[in-house]
Amino acid sequence: MRYQQELRDWLHAHRDEMVQDLADLVAIRSVQGEARPGMPFGEGPAKALTLMLEKCRSYGFSVEDVDHYAGSADLGDDPKLGILAHLDVVPEGEGWLHDPYQMTYDPETDKLIGRGTSDDKGPAVAALYAMRAVKELGIALPSGVRLILGTNEENGSEDLAYYTAHRTLPPMVFTPDGDYPVITLEKGMARLRLTASFTDGESAVVSLKAGDVINAVPALAEAELRGISLDAFLESRKKDYPGIAIWSRTEERDGEERLIIGVSGTNAHASTPETGRNALTCLLELLAALDLPGQQGETIRQMAARYPFGETDGTSCGIAAADEISGGLTLVCSVMEMDAAQMTAYNDIRFPVCCKGEAVVAAMQTTLAPIGCEAIMCDEPHHTDEQSPFVQTLLRVYEGVTGNKGECLAIGGGTYVHHIEGGVAFGATFPGTDVHMHGAEEFILTEHLLLDAEMMALAITELCGAEDTAS
Repeated sequence: MRYQQELRDWLHAHRDEMVQDLADLVAIRSVQGEARPGMPFGEGPAKALTLMLEKCRSYGFSVEDVDHYAGSADLGDDPKLGILAHLDVVPEGEGWLHDPYQMTYDPETDKLIGRGTSDDKGPAVAALYAMRAVKELGIALPSGVRLILGTNEENGSEDLAYYTAHRTLPPMVFTPDGDYPVITLEKGMARLRLTASFTDGESAVVSLKAGDVINAVPALAEAELRGISLDAFLESRKKDYPGIAIWSRTEERDGEERLIIGVSGTNAHASTPETGRNALTCLLELLAALDLPGQQGETIRQMAARYPFGETDGTSCGIAAADEISGGLTLVCSVMEMDAAQMTAYNDIRFPVCCKGEAVVAAMQTTLAPIGCEAIMCDEPHHTDEQSPFVQTLLRVYEGVTGNKGECLAIGGGTYVHHIEGGVAFGATFPGTDVHMHGAEEFILTEHLLLDAEMMALAITELCGAEDTAS
């Protein structure tokens, strides 16, 4: 592949600069905050954008700040290729051994540790250095490339919506905010809110709580009941639940004995629910076996029937579907709160290309009647042609740099290009590498940072028609 050795040598010679630029960016806690004038997503994301644009400008690129929602840096005129990365991060959370906002290098493992190193500040810096390498090596590009820097990917991508409403994207766009080799298909996603009211005054469940976020299998669920003895609960249990811990006890509350039932399972992302153990659906089955009274009891039995423990494909809701290119539909009942008067629950559905979101939602509304069911989000699948010259070029670049087979991936999650026609995700997580994305001790390997930059530089030269003018 043309220029590969020159680009690799340049990037390795500038390794320390690249690492330092990433450290400077990681030091900014760019978590979404309160909007302020000139800071639509809070102080942190705005600071990160300002710093990154300053670095782009210092390396000789033409930069633009698009009303502080997003920014861009151009190499050449008439951009044909867009590289879309984001500078905002999720909160640090618990469990860190290192300061999440002071990047640490571990020479034994080659890890650069810090929040955003892999998602997505590291890949953003790699993209900048890819452009810098092409520029400083004097490789002429008949068509330009634009690095687009967002600040709200982790919280709804309002940055990208604003940018595309005010600027035109290049005809080819990839984001280094997914997995290698190339993600060309993303399932559709529907999120539903379920509601029920209990007006008959007959209720045994005083409270029930499970789950914190819609897009995850809940690992904990607990219910408090009145009028049900511990012995009655233990006698009602007729089934074992692999991978689940169940506990029960009685306590005196408000002058009466209450039964507390708790369930502990395993978290999983809603795009791969089969890897988790849903504590909520287990708890619903346990409660349904108690023959609870009134409207509340009937609602619990219906929910248990529609979301049986261990089922993740929507069969019992009548929406199971699959196709060869995108795989099967997944359904997770992920969040629920209930008291004596009402229930609110949330579902996460990922559906294949063969389905339409409107039809999936309508089927759920029919199945769950008379429980209230409304869509709070419904995105159709995103699919880019695997045989397009754009995708085939990226696969060829991946194979040429890594020596591994390039193939197109279909995923249940959504990437930054989900709403960009023809867009794909190109990296930056390598197969078999758990970078602890969104978790404690997030990292990127220095070796992978350099490979990211090399592959993006080659993608630029191949897709933008580089001429034989390198110095």
